Amino acid sequence: MSAPWQSARRILCVRLDSLGDVLMCTPAMRALRRAVPGRTLTLLGSPSGVAALPFIPELDDAIAWEAPWTKATAPRAHASGPALIATLAARAFDAAVIFTTYTQSALPAALLCQLAGIPLRLAHCRENPYDLLTDWIPDPEPAPLVRHEVQRQLALVQRAGCRSAEPGLSFVPRPADFAAARTRLSAAGIAPDRPWILLHPGASAASRRYPPAHWSQVLRLLADDPQVPVVLTGSAAEAELVDAIQSASAVPAISLAGRLSLGELGAALRLAAVVVTNNTGPAHMAAAVGTPVVDLYALTNPQHTPWHVRNRVLFHDVPCRFCYKSTCPQGHQACLTGVDPQRVVDAVHELLDAARPAAPGLPAEAPDASVPT
Repeated sequence: MSAPWQSARRILCVRLDSLGDVLMCTPAMRALRRAVPGRTLTLLGSPSGVAALPFIPELDDAIAWEAPWTKATAPRAHASGPALIATLAARAFDAAVIFTTYTQSALPAALLCQLAGIPLRLAHCRENPYDLLTDWIPDPEPAPLVRHEVQRQLALVQRAGCRSAEPGLSFVPRPADFAAARTRLSAAGIAPDRPWILLHPGASAASRRYPPAHWSQVLRLLADDPQVPVVLTGSAAEAELVDAIQSASAVPAISLAGRLSLGELGAALRLAAVVVTNNTGPAHMAAAVGTPVVDLYALTNPQHTPWHVRNRVLFHDVPCRFCYKSTCPQGHQACLTGVDPQRVVDAVHELLDAARPAAPGLPAEAPDASVPT
């Protein structure tokens, strides 16, 4: 580790997109924090990413900001750039680590950090950043390789001399979250410590949502085993979707959509025997708490499969894979509609038959899922 990075105690971690993206940075954050005694980390993130602060022990603080250059699924009001620069300058950070996917540019965030007077600035970048970055890693992706997002961020912080032997994601629900989740499950007739299945049908991007009719069929097929009840979850905005899926299935199931806080959702994911979800934040939360995941994986991008947890990644291969679009540009969404509900149920049963991991976040066997490249 170079002398400037060895003396850097106050680190700004920049990750401006969603909750799942922040969680996939947590192994790299862990490496950053542990490399230097007394080091503190602050996240500069979107509101959804910053919401994870209480559950990520590697982070000490967070600043919420909706960057105008990041993808949004709804209209938003942007905070003033000059005001943010003043806030960052007042914090007197020693260094900034800018986490991006290979489809994003680090330069806008690097400019903010440079204007805020942060002396060390590290990022992957395809273009020559000149003075915007003090530590520049020319971006090797997507040619000749595409790494898992976790591997990409670990490689980034290795440039600053930071390595970690613990590869799992971080999301640690609080005791109160577990108590609340257990109470809600018990009130719904679910014994929290008996095997049960959690279905999370929502996703922020339409292109990553398994069709509602398919979800209803999955629910019908899972109901054939009354010994393993099913619970549906989702945000308040997804409650109508969850209700429609449940109604169309015409089978008993419990909906907690709109009734769980983020911490309570994390606790519910930990208590479930298997989680079935789209490629969205709860898939990475489930991986972080060590619960096996059936991931209905839209082929919008290749690098966000469940990390270090037992999993089954289901998709239908298509010529238009890796479109990076929030809405299917072909209009058919065949990478998901082509996944037969029976495949989903078979995957659930395979994971139910396997032994549950002995420790949260560190399963006994954790194959890294992959998608075609």
